[in-house]
Amino acid sequence: MADYRMGSMDIRAHERTFAGFLRFVTVGAVVIVAFLVFLALANG
Repeated sequence: MADYRMGSMDIRAHERTFAGFLRFVTVGAVVIVAFLVFLALANG
């Protein structure tokens, strides 16, 4: 811990992971909404 300097950590991997998570959540939400719309239309 003595070698730690604030702001020196490479966070590119964290940013890529978070971007992937956001993409996954967005696609998942769109799929769920599309499925619910399909169910609503199919049940007339």
